[in-house]
Amino acid sequence: MRFIILTTFPSMYESFLSSSIIARAIEKKLIEVKIVNIREYTLDKNHRTDTPPIGGGAGLIMKCQPIVDALKASSSPNSKKIIMSPRGKVFNQKIALSLSKEEEIVILCGHYEGIDERVYSYFDEEISIGDYILTGGETASFVIIDAISRLVNGVINNDSIKEETFNNDLIEYPQYTEPYEFDNKCVPDILYSGNHRVIEKYRHKMSLGYTKKYRPDLFKKLKLSKTDLKLIEQFENNKLSDEELKAIEKGKKFTKNH
Repeated sequence: MRFIILTTFPSMYESFLSSSIIARAIEKKLIEVKIVNIREYTLDKNHRTDTPPIGGGAGLIMKCQPIVDALKASSSPNSKKIIMSPRGKVFNQKIALSLSKEEEIVILCGHYEGIDERVYSYFDEEISIGDYILTGGETASFVIIDAISRLVNGVINNDSIKEETFNNDLIEYPQYTEPYEFDNKCVPDILYSGNHRVIEKYRHKMSLGYTKKYRPDLFKKLKLSKTDLKLIEQFENNKLSDEELKAIEKGKKFTKNH
């Protein structure tokens, strides 16, 4: 996977690309990120990439020429070309999964008050990361690169991807660490049962319940089976199933005997 970032502020990427999972993925050559400084392509005698809008108005608008020339010089014909734009479709996990199948993605980071409208015809689509205002598209591109990169084969463990939030429109189930009790709050006994089939079902129940509680918008999208409906009822009544109670009891006996 190769990312090509068109930006007027390349220094913003130094820390992002040298940290955590992204840095390791680059080191292993699983992903490549090329930062292209749009300023290097301007023909303006003062090296500007922006200008006041024609017809008047506040702020500055990014010019066509340096952006288009930077795009043509840096990308291949088959690359997926994206503009970070507030009018684009809102980015989500399904879009990330789709884009992770591309070999090369070009991302144009807007800045100032906008981009010359004629630039959009050179790109395939526009993407927004939410209905709020950012100084520029650079910080939005961090989100896109991070979300897509972790779906590239080998970047992170495949099992981790399957269980994450927003896969299948479900919030991830709650996770715990040692100690068993902290500040009078305990880890659910079912997680100590050793019965992985029952634990998996319990976690699915918690994912369903958490999605309904915290993200009703996602919950409405779910196609629920009879088993799912029963699990949600258990969640809402804070009730363990007979199967879970038996697994807990058996787990306790196993612990005592060993």
